[in-house]
Amino acid sequence: MTPVPERVVVYGVTGSGKSTLAARIAERTGLPYVSADDLTWQPGWVEVPTEEQRRRIAEVCAGERWVLDAAYSRWRDVVLPRAQLIVGLDYPRRLSLSRLVRRTLLRSLTRERICNGNVESFRQMFSRDSIIRWHFTSFAKKRATIRAWAAEPPCAAVVVRLTSPREARRWLGTL
Repeated sequence: MTPVPERVVVYGVTGSGKSTLAARIAERTGLPYVSADDLTWQPGWVEVPTEEQRRRIAEVCAGERWVLDAAYSRWRDVVLPRAQLIVGLDYPRRLSLSRLVRRTLLRSLTRERICNGNVESFRQMFSRDSIIRWHFTSFAKKRATIRAWAAEPPCAAVVVRLTSPREARRWLGTL
């Protein structure tokens, strides 16, 4: 069994499964799981102002034990100095995009409530603010960030770069 650091950030491209893996890490370790989307979105898809996001994230990161499912660039400087482990999900586009499209379609059909009661819709899926569009906009940059962190960690944290769901399952089994 691998000893688990007590402050963990899961980072990856949109649709890679960050939230799912973060929740599983929390289940296996007993660390509290924190959803970044719950801290950054209000009902009606109203984005929490940046300074309030930073305050909320700083409050989480001041704690001694947590698993966070993202490190958005606008508050990454708050998270990384406190993180002890960064898990980077560096999956191929075909995998993360297919997962994202499937998840978004299903949520649009079922009207599943996410991040503070919000629901995804077909209209939203094809809008300028589409999460699928965001995948294409952010993919290369996020992937490059993971690879750079794996080569040279941005802080004192250990960086684990996972390149497939199978590799993630194996790694999770070591905790």
